[in-house]
Amino acid sequence: MPQRTSLADADCAIAQALDVVGDWWTLLIVRDTARGVHRFDALQQELGVSRKVLTERLRLLVDAGVLSREPYQDRPPRYEYRLTTRGRALLPVLIALQDWGDTWVLGEGETMATTTEASKEAARVHALVGTRLPELRLLDHDGAPRDPVAGTPYTVLYFFPGAHARRDAYPPGWAEIPGASGCTLESCTYRDRSAEFAAAGATVHGVSTQRPDEQRAFADAERLRFPLLSDAELELTAALRLPTFRAGGISRLKRLTLVVDRDRTVREALYPITDIEASVRAALAAVRNGGPPGA
Repeated sequence: MPQRTSLADADCAIAQALDVVGDWWTLLIVRDTARGVHRFDALQQELGVSRKVLTERLRLLVDAGVLSREPYQDRPPRYEYRLTTRGRALLPVLIALQDWGDTWVLGEGETMATTTEASKEAARVHALVGTRLPELRLLDHDGAPRDPVAGTPYTVLYFFPGAHARRDAYPPGWAEIPGASGCTLESCTYRDRSAEFAAAGATVHGVSTQRPDEQRAFADAERLRFPLLSDAELELTAALRLPTFRAGGISRLKRLTLVVDRDRTVREALYPITDIEASVRAALAAVRNGGPPGA
């Protein structure tokens, strides 16, 4: 590997940050630990990197305080690598890179809250079927930490760009962003059919990157009977590599729906969503036809 010139003494904060995460393997390690891959062999398998390179990058990230090294086995000694608070602060950087790649490398450079059926990001979302959600907590609209996966046989997680109690709270140009409008209709449709989802053994959770107080105002205004969860820190977004777009100065989730069983396994992924009411019907059908959880 070529010797990399250190930029640690530069006055520029960008240069100093790149001295830690400027090598592409380091950011991919952060990406995969955010996805719940914590052990050396699993990281090596996911990344396809040599043991030597992986050992060097893990040491760099631990020394920089981005990862912590935690023992999980004594004989022989084995360790897991987990994101620290400093490491989790890199998640918006990862999401910004993913958004840029989806928009400008894989896409046509247009800001969108949706995609096409044939897009790479649609394939990425559909590839979540059969995978498990990592165990984490999001704040609900009352500010309490909550597991996005409920204790019922199924959980329907509908991810939406943003919903506000007042129309003037939406970012300028919101209605012109393809796929952005419709969050109120989506939430109210789930509200009106909540009894059907409950009868089918499903809990409904809405998820956005809005603050809990914004979600609370909207939930109260629309009399929602289920929690809205805030992924403002982008932990679930990064863990699942969910597609996002930028509006109003923040990263926002594109509209998609996941049906998850009690074992945290994704059973259905709906994306892109072009007909909101049809997507709610499809989620209900997926729950009703899902069979025994974990099957």
